[in-house]
Amino acid sequence: MGDCHRIVSEIEEDENLIAAAKHLVRALGSNKNLTGNMKKILADLGLQLSTMASINDDDKGEGISEIEEQLNVVQDKIMSWEADQSMIWDSPNKACEYLNAVDEARKLIERLDSLCFGKDKEENELVRRAHDVLQMAMARLEEEFRHMLVQNRQPFEPEHKSFRSSEEDVVDEVSIVSFGDDSFEDSVQRDSVSRTSEEVIIDLVHPDVIPDLRCIVNMMFMSSYDHECSQAYVIARKDALDECLFILEMDKLSIEDVLRMEWGSLNSKIKRWVWAMKIFVRIYLASEKWLSEQIFGEFGPVDLACFVEASKASMLQLLNFGEAVSIGPHRPEKLFGILEMYEMLVDLLPDVDALYTNEVGSSVRIEYHDVLKRLGDSVRATFLDFENVIASYASTSAFAGGGIHHITRYVMNYIRNLTDYSETLALLLKDHDKEDPSSLTPRLNPAVEKENTGGSSSPMAFHFRTIASVLETKLDEKSKLYKDVSLQHFFLMNNVHYMAQKVMNSELRIIFGDKWIRKHNWKFQQHAMDYERATWCSILALLKDEGNANSNGVSKTQLKERFRNFYLAFEEVYKTQTTWLIPNVQLREDLRISTSLKVIQAYRTFESRHMNHISDKHIKYSADDLQDYLLDLFEGSPKSLHYPNRR
Repeated sequence: MGDCHRIVSEIEEDENLIAAAKHLVRALGSNKNLTGNMKKILADLGLQLSTMASINDDDKGEGISEIEEQLNVVQDKIMSWEADQSMIWDSPNKACEYLNAVDEARKLIERLDSLCFGKDKEENELVRRAHDVLQMAMARLEEEFRHMLVQNRQPFEPEHKSFRSSEEDVVDEVSIVSFGDDSFEDSVQRDSVSRTSEEVIIDLVHPDVIPDLRCIVNMMFMSSYDHECSQAYVIARKDALDECLFILEMDKLSIEDVLRMEWGSLNSKIKRWVWAMKIFVRIYLASEKWLSEQIFGEFGPVDLACFVEASKASMLQLLNFGEAVSIGPHRPEKLFGILEMYEMLVDLLPDVDALYTNEVGSSVRIEYHDVLKRLGDSVRATFLDFENVIASYASTSAFAGGGIHHITRYVMNYIRNLTDYSETLALLLKDHDKEDPSSLTPRLNPAVEKENTGGSSSPMAFHFRTIASVLETKLDEKSKLYKDVSLQHFFLMNNVHYMAQKVMNSELRIIFGDKWIRKHNWKFQQHAMDYERATWCSILALLKDEGNANSNGVSKTQLKERFRNFYLAFEEVYKTQTTWLIPNVQLREDLRISTSLKVIQAYRTFESRHMNHISDKHIKYSADDLQDYLLDLFEGSPKSLHYPNRR
């Protein structure tokens, strides 16, 4: 447009100069005082000015005539290709000829514009016809451009990692776990795909057609059809990106769809999203941006604008799922999935910021950061609410067998598996407690505060130990559901031992500290001793000679009664406590040995002291028999005594 104005200005200046010169000649010619020579010079000047004006008009006419002839030729060429239904770029020679014809049409329009006429009706018709020819050619180029982009797509298959094999390797127990399900133990594993592979560039369009695509882009941009060209590219690549999401099995789900989804289905969707997100960003989007740079790189920021416009809808579809998960209810089983999503977004943050740069990509960057923050808030809220979930869990019946309660397994394995995310949790909780310092301290009563010294002092460690303290309180409540005092201690021994072992044999040891472990080792040992007292003290009292150093003060009848009562009591313990369970083999063996030492030693002493004062027929079991029977305890299955042959 600047050249056109310059040419117009120059032409107007020339015409004005000639007109002014003619006016000067006429004015001087009317002067009666001019000499003969002066009059002759003015006459010659007037003749030259008339000749110049005539030549200028002739040149203009000849130029228009020449342009019209050339336009007719170009129009015929373009119309002949328009009648051909085959794609021009299927034949390289035709493509070159067609581009030359289009370029001629473009140059003819430039020449017409440079002449800057338009008052004559015929001239206006010629300009309109030239623009119609170019517009027809641009529409054909746009069609050819889109066709080449679609037909030369490279098939995309994420070969480097099969989601299905990954999905089968990870035991999906967290989705079905409840306080009444043992299966949570040792089941949660981190998906290794979240921390593997770097950016990979692949050819999304066959490399052989890139030069042809660039030629079309150059021609359309030079012809001021850059908007149409960019839109054709965006539409074609949007479809390709939709196809990529289809291959990755990323369904279009509304927030309402996600919120209505059952947890099992949602957990599967979360795992697939975590897997697909990294592939989509680091492989597909990186390659998509590279393709845009290859085709539009000569035209400055256009390549970035095309990439953003083509990919924005797909990215927002993926981020929409993340937002929907973040605003759902804060159920404990969701925490691991949300943590995976959050850590994945953190991991991809530099990639996304690099892909969506400048103001053009700001809308995607802002949305990405917003979803990341929402997921972080959801992680924090779900974790902090976990303590309330434990505290509010209620059951009205005692746990059969006095073994390790489901809530104990659940909570300890839950927090143990959270240590895989300790850095993320520590950061999120630190930021939370920094914003709200009162959020931590009121949760800990003085007794718990004192217990929480010795381990890590991070906010995460305080919350972990608080959860363990709430669990112990809940276990104390549940122990009261047993009428048998010995079973109360037996139950607490099992569960506190399980807690101590989980901490000691995992990363929780650093968080809880050795002081916590020592205290809880002492606790379960104390419960074991209390169990022995409650179970055996009254029974072993039958084997004591109260106030007598010998049997002289005990009648045979009394001896028989005491043996009989001891056997009855022992048989009752055997009948009852074979149904009790100690899952830990070492703890079960230790308690059997401790019990056996006390019971068998007392029995041997009593039996040897009175063996000469009572008939063998009243000795129902030998010490060895009793020792064998004690080995049947704590297996969790009822057994019956098989009476040995009486001696």
